[in-house]
Amino acid sequence: MDSILRYFLPVYLIAYFAAAFFWRSYLVWKRTGINPYKLGKTGNAHDFVGMLFRLTLAAVTLVVMLYSISNDTCQYLAPIHWLEQPALVLLGLGLLLASLIWTLIAQAQMGDSWRIGIDAGAKTQLVQHGVFRWSRNPIFLGMRVTLLGFFLILPNAVTFATLVLGEALMQIQVRLEEEYLRQTHGEEYRKYCQQARRWL
Repeated sequence: MDSILRYFLPVYLIAYFAAAFFWRSYLVWKRTGINPYKLGKTGNAHDFVGMLFRLTLAAVTLVVMLYSISNDTCQYLAPIHWLEQPALVLLGLGLLLASLIWTLIAQAQMGDSWRIGIDAGAKTQLVQHGVFRWSRNPIFLGMRVTLLGFFLILPNAVTFATLVLGEALMQIQVRLEEEYLRQTHGEEYRKYCQQARRWL
C-alpha cells in the first residue's frame, strides 16, 4: 500500500490543484475576462484568512512530498501510530476521491460565478441548483473532506494541524462570504439560507 500511496498522493494533489483551482479559474477568465482570484495582500480579515489557508495547503503538499520521497522523513512529523490502520487509509482514499468529484461538480454548477475569495466589485449570480440545493458551501465542504482524507492516510502532527486550522479558517471564510452575499442578494439570499444548510 505504501508504494502505491507514494505515487497516488502527489498525482492526486496535482490533479486537485489543477482541476479545483486553476482549470475552473482559467475557464471563467476565458469566458468573462474576469480574474476570479480575489485574494489580495491587504491586512483585512478576508486576505489574512486567504494567506493562512495557502500556508495550510502548502503544509499538506510538503507532507505528501516528504512521504513520497521517503517514509522515514515523516517520522520527524510526530506520526500518530495508533491511527495508522489500513481501514482508515482506505477510508481516507475514498474521501479524497469523493471530495474531488463533489468539488468538480459544484464548480461546474457555479459556472461563471466561480471565485476564489470575495469579489466585491461584481454581483455574480446566486447559485441555488444542483448540489447547492443541499449545501450553501459545497466547495468548502469538499475541501474539509479533503483535509480529513489526508489526515487519515498520513496521520501526524502536521496533517492534524492542517485539519484543525483549515476547519477554523473555512468556518471564518464562509461567514465572511455569507455576510457579503446577504448584502448583495438581500431577501433572495435569506430565503436561500432557509432552504439549504450551511454545510449539508
